[in-house]
Amino acid sequence: MTYTADSPLFGTPKASVDQCARFMSSRAHGEYTEHDLRNVLVPAYYRVCGEVGLDSTLVISQLIHETGNLSSWWSQRPRRNPAGIGVTGQKQPAKPAAGAWVWNDQTQLWHEGVAFPAWDNDAIPAHIGRLMAYAMRDDQASTPQRELIARALSYRPLRRYRGEAPTLRGLNGRWAVPGTTYADRLSHTANAIAAT
Repeated sequence: MTYTADSPLFGTPKASVDQCARFMSSRAHGEYTEHDLRNVLVPAYYRVCGEVGLDSTLVISQLIHETGNLSSWWSQRPRRNPAGIGVTGQKQPAKPAAGAWVWNDQTQLWHEGVAFPAWDNDAIPAHIGRLMAYAMRDDQASTPQRELIARALSYRPLRRYRGEAPTLRGLNGRWAVPGTTYADRLSHTANAIAAT
């Protein structure tokens, strides 16, 4: 069975940890080593997704898409942002009094977006919990799912779209704007991972 834009976000992954790690390590992956991919990042995604029922292959395909396979500035240490969480494109010379902002030495500007202290304890749970918030409302969630969603939304609130994206297609125009082909791109990447 292959992934499509209508694939549900919840389900059993169609690729293994090894397939995901091989797929990612075969492409440019920023400062992250093969050890990081095989022993830290991919296993942590599979562990947390498994605890709450999300399809880890789809979540990792979103990580790959959003970060250019961990090559983006936002995904590098010390930011570790796995999916453009809070990244708006806004920049300014003075640090704003509120919100999540990160200093960029290259541009000499503050950039709006969330930075995470660690992958396994912060960034990965924030990514998975946020994706679950798009996929379900609290009244549809189990206790562990609600707890992970609440933790994720403590980094960056989600004011709308709760429960509106139980499938990849539901992310079109919501996670990605305008994002008309977002679900197709994620399903294409997930299928490529599963074929590895």
